[in-house]
Amino acid sequence: MSKSGIAIITENLRSLPRNFRDSIVRHDRPESDRSRSQAVFSNLFLHIHATRTHIRSLRPSATFGLGIASISLFIILLVTGVLLMVYYKPSIGLAYESMKDIHFVVPSGRLVRNVHRWSAHLMVIAVILHMCRVFYTASYKPPREFNWVIGMGLFIITLALSFTGYLLPWDQLAYWAITIGANIAASPRELTDAVGITQSFDPGGLSKELLLGASEVGQDALTRFYLLHVMVLPLAMGALVGVHFWRIRKDGGIGRPDINQTAAGKGVDDARSLRNLPSSPELSPTKSYGLMCVVDGKTPATDLDPVDTVPSWPYLMRAEVVIFMACVLVSIVLGMLMDAPLKELANPSVPENPAKAPWYFLGLQEMVSYSAFMGGLIIPAIVVLGLGLIPYIDREPNPPGVYFSSRGGKRVAVRSAVFGIVAAVLAVAVPVNFGWLRNWFPDISQIWIIIFNPGSLLTAAYAGWSIRTLQTTQSTRLSAIALFTCFVAGFLITTYVGMNLRGPNWDFYWSSAQWPTH
Repeated sequence: MSKSGIAIITENLRSLPRNFRDSIVRHDRPESDRSRSQAVFSNLFLHIHATRTHIRSLRPSATFGLGIASISLFIILLVTGVLLMVYYKPSIGLAYESMKDIHFVVPSGRLVRNVHRWSAHLMVIAVILHMCRVFYTASYKPPREFNWVIGMGLFIITLALSFTGYLLPWDQLAYWAITIGANIAASPRELTDAVGITQSFDPGGLSKELLLGASEVGQDALTRFYLLHVMVLPLAMGALVGVHFWRIRKDGGIGRPDINQTAAGKGVDDARSLRNLPSSPELSPTKSYGLMCVVDGKTPATDLDPVDTVPSWPYLMRAEVVIFMACVLVSIVLGMLMDAPLKELANPSVPENPAKAPWYFLGLQEMVSYSAFMGGLIIPAIVVLGLGLIPYIDREPNPPGVYFSSRGGKRVAVRSAVFGIVAAVLAVAVPVNFGWLRNWFPDISQIWIIIFNPGSLLTAAYAGWSIRTLQTTQSTRLSAIALFTCFVAGFLITTYVGMNLRGPNWDFYWSSAQWPTH
């Protein structure tokens, strides 16, 4: 006897949870390497990974988890940012009060804001360290050149996200920090004023107005920064992150030294024992092609011996979850221990003294104090362009994944760090103790100060050191290490000086206790 319609519907309702689950998950419970690989391959979110991961890529020293930490902090920022958007009002008359409400009235609002603030700082640090790790392990080598350029774009967007979020509290700290940024945007006027063409050609005024939407920091700037911070830049970040992960997979995974070099002279089982990972009876050590083996040619991934790989699920994903949880823990702990700063309501008639940019721009502010045009625009443009061209200038066949590429690379890095620190200290100490061109020659043209200032001379010194390294070693890789290390050292020194040794009127003090009192 056939079932009635009611009985059929009842049975279907009983099996609804199982059928709904089966409609989402297109694979059985992963209990073998094959089923784990199928789970990754058939899942939209897991598909950014290859189905298998090389053993060497799982070692902590291979990446220190900096890339995953960066994206984890971005996710934390997205979640906390959405929560803050519920209560924040992007109006110069209401923004500050809404920040106070979030901090003192909204349940857990103080913690959410603190976590958002410190996660932003941690993300900037993680992205910088990640870029250093990729560079020093030569992970920009072919076929990864373009992904290095994508990474540079992500670095710039990270800084832009932090910078645009800086204005939103609309307090004194935010207002005058953005004012510094707006003056840097207007710095081409320094050159056009010097040659007397500002009245007819004013690119500085145009760039400042594009940034602020007006000639000064006000409602237009707040609206523009809010839109960039919550919509435009996050979407751009998400798009580039997707391309970045896709290229990592298509370019053969994370840069790493060959496991056979590490286990030189050892068998496959000994190589696998480097991670104490189980062997896979489903894999044949002679098979190194994929499902698309019917086509000619090969990709970087098909050169891998399957015995040197493990399923991404659970080995890689377990590590990613641990890193994500660690980022959440650190952000929450920092949020509980330290409040995000909130000064007085922004007052355009009472300048903040010292008015300082965000910490990651203090190195620029140090150079801007001598020439806004050179230190704020030209030198950063040279640095970004130089970093982007590194993979296309350094074409030596160094193996990716090896830190500093050789012992010679380590020696060059150490010597370059010493040179970079000494040169940066001199670039600060000489003007502080003896003044600069304007002090020596009061009537000197501004053109000479634009060309010859501590920032431009420091950049020239670093370039000269790199060229010297190239001439002595005949190696573009070692020359690149020398230049990159110099700029890292210079960034650290000038950032420290800006954070701790610059006081009111940007004067030099060994301690804030020496600041003048009013």
